Amino acid sequence: METHKDVNPDTDDLPLRANTNHILVRHYVLDLTVHFERRVISGSAVLFLEPCCGGRSNAEQDDSGAGDGASTADGGGSQDGSVCRFREADTTEDGTKALGKMRMEKMSGARDRQGGELKHLSGIKSKTAAETKNKYSSHSWETTSDDDFTLVLDCCDLDVSKVEEVDVTSVSAMSSFPSEVASERSGVSSGNPQAAFIQKLISWPSNRWRQKHQLFLLCSQTPGAQDGSSLPFHRDQWSLQVRKKGAASPQEFPRAVRICYETRPMGRSVRWTKDQDDRVCVYTAGSPINNRALFPCQEPPVAMSTWQATVRAPSECLVLMSGEEQAVPAEDTDPRFSTWNYYVTMPMPASTFTLAVGHWCQVTAEIPPALEGEVRNRTDCGKAAKPWDASGERTEAGLVSGLGSSSSEVVKGSQHKTGSGDRTTCSDSTFSYAPLEDEALSVTDYSGMVEDGVSCSHGDYPCRFTEQSAWSQRVIPYRVFGPISLQQKAQMGVLQLLPRCLAAAHAVLGVHPFPRLDVLIVPAGFSSLGMASPHIIFLSQSVLSTGSPGSGKSCLSLCGSRLCHEIAHSWFGLVIGARDWTEEWISEGFATYLEDIIWAQAQQLSLQETAEQSDLKALLRWRRLSDELQNSQEELQILRPNLENTGQVSESGSSTVKHALNPDKSFMQVHYLKGYFLLRFLSSQVGDEQFIDFFRLFVKKYHGQLILSQDFLRMLLITFPDIERKGLTLSAISAEWLDQLGIPKVVKWILLSQSHQGKGRKRRRIEPKVNYKEFTSDQLVMLLELLLEESELSLATIRTLQRIYNPHKQDAEVRHRWCELVVKHGNTPAYGDVEHFLVHDQAMGVYLYGELMVHEDPEQQALARRCLSLVQEEMDQSARRVVEEMIL
Repeated sequence: METHKDVNPDTDDLPLRANTNHILVRHYVLDLTVHFERRVISGSAVLFLEPCCGGRSNAEQDDSGAGDGASTADGGGSQDGSVCRFREADTTEDGTKALGKMRMEKMSGARDRQGGELKHLSGIKSKTAAETKNKYSSHSWETTSDDDFTLVLDCCDLDVSKVEEVDVTSVSAMSSFPSEVASERSGVSSGNPQAAFIQKLISWPSNRWRQKHQLFLLCSQTPGAQDGSSLPFHRDQWSLQVRKKGAASPQEFPRAVRICYETRPMGRSVRWTKDQDDRVCVYTAGSPINNRALFPCQEPPVAMSTWQATVRAPSECLVLMSGEEQAVPAEDTDPRFSTWNYYVTMPMPASTFTLAVGHWCQVTAEIPPALEGEVRNRTDCGKAAKPWDASGERTEAGLVSGLGSSSSEVVKGSQHKTGSGDRTTCSDSTFSYAPLEDEALSVTDYSGMVEDGVSCSHGDYPCRFTEQSAWSQRVIPYRVFGPISLQQKAQMGVLQLLPRCLAAAHAVLGVHPFPRLDVLIVPAGFSSLGMASPHIIFLSQSVLSTGSPGSGKSCLSLCGSRLCHEIAHSWFGLVIGARDWTEEWISEGFATYLEDIIWAQAQQLSLQETAEQSDLKALLRWRRLSDELQNSQEELQILRPNLENTGQVSESGSSTVKHALNPDKSFMQVHYLKGYFLLRFLSSQVGDEQFIDFFRLFVKKYHGQLILSQDFLRMLLITFPDIERKGLTLSAISAEWLDQLGIPKVVKWILLSQSHQGKGRKRRRIEPKVNYKEFTSDQLVMLLELLLEESELSLATIRTLQRIYNPHKQDAEVRHRWCELVVKHGNTPAYGDVEHFLVHDQAMGVYLYGELMVHEDPEQQALARRCLSLVQEEMDQSARRVVEEMIL
C-alpha cells in the first residue's frame, strides 16, 4: 500500500486517494435516513467490489473492447468496443425464481443491526475528539499489518461506526448459479463461492439489469460475517482505509463490504438550509470535494459504477435524486417517514450522484391565484396533500410569445415508457410531454441512424443510443419543482421554456442520453446559476424571470440560455466526461459553446439573428474573460494545468486535482470562456454547420466514456485534415490554447471577423432607425458595461437609464451591472436595489461586496455588512469565506 500524507491546509489541491488501479467499486447500494432535527444523514453503503488485474478489472477484460473509458491511458480512447444492439426485454431466469423466498426477518434484522451500530456513534465522536477530529481507527486496526491489502476509499467529514464483510450465502438465488463461473479469467477460486457469485452478478449482461439490481439489494440486506467480526478500518482527513487480516491481495479481499456511518452537520458534500418558504431542506451542493462527505466512495472519474439507493425522509418531504425512473414514495414502518427508491444502470463517476430532500411543490401549468398567499399556511403541503403531488390533469398552453407554441400531453397515474428497454414508471406525480409539432425545430432526422445498430465503445449497459425510439424522442418526460413562493415565476419561465430547450438540444445533438429530467429551483444560497446531474438539474432563483410588467420576453433570455447550458451537460460533462478533472473545459467550455446554438434553435432565430446574437455574446464573454485574467492568479488561467501529465495517476490509481480547493476558483469562468473561444475558433476553421455535425459524430463514438482533450482534437484533425495545413496541429493547439496563460491573440481576430466572413454568411446593413427603448438583455448588459468605463456619470443620466430601461426589473445579468453602476457612482436612492440583489441573487453577488468595500464609503461598507448579516446563515460556505475576507 502506498503511504499518503494529509494535504497541507495551506495548499489547494484535492487528493483522490482511492486505489482504483487495485480494486474497483462496481455497484453501490445506499440505505439512508434523513434527520432534519440533527442535520445528519445516517445509514449504510454496501460496496460490491471487483479486483483489478494488470490495471484492469475482470469485467473490462471480459469485454471485447475497452470499458468505461478507464483504459484510455494513451489518450486515444477506445477503438474496438463491444457492439450494443437493441436490447431484449428482461427474461426471468431460474437463478432468480427464489428472490422472494428470503425471510423478511433477515431483511429487517439487517436494518436493526445497522441501527444498533449507529447508536455507537456518540462514543466514536468522543474518541475522535480525544485524539484528533479527522483521524480514527477501529480497535482491530492495530492487529493488521502493511502486508494486508488495503481498500482505500475517498472519505471526509463522516463518522464511521462499523465496516463488515457481507455474507451473501443466505441469498437463496446463490445456489442456482452455475458453478463454472469460477474460472482463472475471473480471478476467483472455486473455493470462494461468495466471490464467484458476486463476480457473476457484476458480469451479468445489461438486458438482465432488473434481476441484477434485485440481487444486489438482497445481498446488501444480508447479515455480516458469520463469526460476527468486523473489518479493521482507519479514517484520516481524506480517506477511509479497510483491511481484512490475512488478505494480502485484492483477489483475497471481500467482494461485498458494508459501511455503517453518519454524516456530520457541517459536512461539505451536502447543504442543510431553508428554502424560500422558510422550510428545511438538504441537497448535494456541488462541493469541490464532491460526494465523499455523503458516502465513502471512489472519487476518481475512472471509478465508473452503478448505484441504487433507498432514502427515508419525513413523510411530508419530496426526495429527488439521480435515477432513471421517477420514484414513488412507499410507506415506512415508521408512519412519520416515507421511503423512496432510485437507481441508475449507466456506470458513472460517484461525483455525479445527486440528492435533494425538501418541501418543494411541483410547478403546474395552472397555478391557483391564492397559492402564493399560502406560503405560511402549510395545510396544502402537509400529509393530507403532498407538496410534490400534481393535482388534476393539465395541459400546457402556448409557450412564451415569440417562441412558438406547443401542447403537451400529460400522463397521470399511468405507466409510460421511458425509452429504457422494458422500464416503465407508475406515477402519482405528473410528467409533462411536449410533442412540439413545429417542425422548424427539427434540423436533422435521426430516426434512420440506428437501423444498422450503433457500435458502442463503452462497457455493457442499457444504452439509449441503441434504442430506435430514443432517437425520435425530441422531448423527454420532465418535471419542475420549487418553493410555493416561486411557483408563478417558475411557471412563466422554466416550465414554458423547458420543452423547447429539450427539443432544440435534440435537434442539435441527437438522442437524449437520459430518459427523464427533473428541474429543481434550489434555495437562494446556491452558489451558481445551475448544476447538471444525471436526470436532474438544479437552477438558481436568479435565472427566473422577474415577471415585472413591461419586462418582455428579453427577461426569459437568462433562463433559456442557462437551461440550454445545463441540458448540454447531458452530452458533455455526463455521458461524456473528463478523465482528468483538471480539464474542466471539456465540460464547461463545450456547454457554454453549445448553449448559444441550442438557445438560438429554441428561439427559432434566422441565420442572421443567430449570428448577431452569437457575436454579441462573444463580445461580452471576451470582455469578462479579459477582466478575469487581469485579476486572477496565473496558475488558474491554464485549461490543462497538468500539461503533458494530464490523465496520469500513481501506481495505485491515486492522484490530486490541482487547485480544486482554491476558494477563488469557484468563482472563476476561465474554463468556461477560454474553452468556449477555443471551440469558436475551431468552428471558424471548419464551418459552423460542419462543426456541429462533427459534435454529433463525436458523441456517437465517445458516449459512455471518459476523454482527454487530445481525444477530441485528434478526431477533429482526422475528420478535417485540411486544417493541419494551416498549422493547426495537435501540439500547436495544445501549446497555444490549453497550456498557456492568457488569451491567444487569435481571439480578437474571431471577434472582428464579422461572423466568419467567407463561410457563406452576409451581413445585412443596420437600419438607420433603432428603437433604443427595446434593447435585449444582452444589449442592455453591453450598454451598462460601457457606462461602467466612464469615470463620471451624472445623476440625471442614471435617472434616465432607470426611467427608460427599468434595469432593477430586468434579469439578473442586467441587475448585476446596474448595481455595479449604482455603487461606482454612489447613487444612494438605488442602494435598495443593491441590497435586494445581494440578498436574492447570492449566486452572482460575491464580488459586489468587494465593490462596496473598495470605495471606502462608510455608507456602502455598512450596506455590505448589513447584507452579509442577513444572508450569512444560508450562504454557501465557500462564498461566505470569500465575502468575510473582503469585509471583516
